[in-house]
Amino acid sequence: MDLTFTTEEEEFRRRLRTWLRETLPKLPAKPPPDQWPARRAYDCAWQRALYDAGYAGLHWPTDAGGQGATPTQHLIFLEETELAGAPYVGANFVGLLHAGPTIAVEGTPEQQARWLPPILRGEEVWCQGFSEPDAGSDLASLRTRAVRDGDAYIVTGSKIWTSHAEVADWCELLVRTDASAPRHRGISWLAMPMDTPGVTVRPLRTLAGSTEFAELFLDEVRIPLSHRVGAENDGWRVTMVTLSYERGTAFVGEVVACRRTLARLARTAKENGRWDDAVLRRRLGRLNAEFGALWRLTQWNVSAAERTSPGGGSAVPGVGGSVFKLRYSEARQELYDAAAEVIGPEALDAGHPWTADRLSALSYTIAAGTSQIQQNIIAERILGLPKGR
Repeated sequence: MDLTFTTEEEEFRRRLRTWLRETLPKLPAKPPPDQWPARRAYDCAWQRALYDAGYAGLHWPTDAGGQGATPTQHLIFLEETELAGAPYVGANFVGLLHAGPTIAVEGTPEQQARWLPPILRGEEVWCQGFSEPDAGSDLASLRTRAVRDGDAYIVTGSKIWTSHAEVADWCELLVRTDASAPRHRGISWLAMPMDTPGVTVRPLRTLAGSTEFAELFLDEVRIPLSHRVGAENDGWRVTMVTLSYERGTAFVGEVVACRRTLARLARTAKENGRWDDAVLRRRLGRLNAEFGALWRLTQWNVSAAERTSPGGGSAVPGVGGSVFKLRYSEARQELYDAAAEVIGPEALDAGHPWTADRLSALSYTIAAGTSQIQQNIIAERILGLPKGR
């Protein structure tokens, strides 16, 4: 693992810091969290600003419209934008972090030309239609079916936890195209226009009060065959590409944010007298070591990706992303448990600024693959252990 930065990488960091310093003060106020059309407009305007400045799709290959940056440059970008308090990708995250990179790797030239430029410019928003009511962590048991009818698939079924479906233009959709095939086969990856007849969106309200997820009901929805990414019945392999991106770099900025949160917690503990508790100090110290180690693990993963893409540009993240995601999601929960201990009874107040983050932290051991799924991946693909029965 090489933790040093080249002269070119340090120059990239300097230019990015300068641009962020000049750009962020000019941004409008962020809309309230429950006003999704306004949030979509805000997020897409930020994406357009990144595009105009040459930072959109930074790590995407140049032939897919990206900047062909190295994994290390992408890491610098994520670190610096988080430290500067820049907007998160928000409603654009499925397109930028999941669907877009997958299409860049697996899509045809025609599909890349149609879908990638609008994602990069912030003109079209994507949502993710993977999980189902009876197929969450066990994604291979999905039942939404797609039957060929001429030059289209007729799709019927339902999805749940469909991120940003309320404001999305497209959905990366997993369907079963061969009901007689083994579970991990017979699945296909489709791009579905959200305004297609037969698509119904029903928002879901989370424990934290947000509505970024929705149920999706599909009643004989007609999707052209040309919207299939990858071969028919090869969707599981394509999906593993998508999930590798989701687990590879999706949480990098949040590690930076957690380290800043931990520093704020330490200051709060010193101000309210909780710092005198030696047990609490040790707990915060251990968390500091945890997030420091996670940052080093991130750099290790980036170094590994650098070796697989020596010419620059995007590389499909490896299974090291599962190691990172497993430990990060659990450390994040421990961080906000410690926050409740520092803050005291006020942490139970729904209006307290820490409460929403603490509730959100509970979902991280489920989102992007549960901790149990990550443990299986690590056991089978890294440690070489036999599959469980």
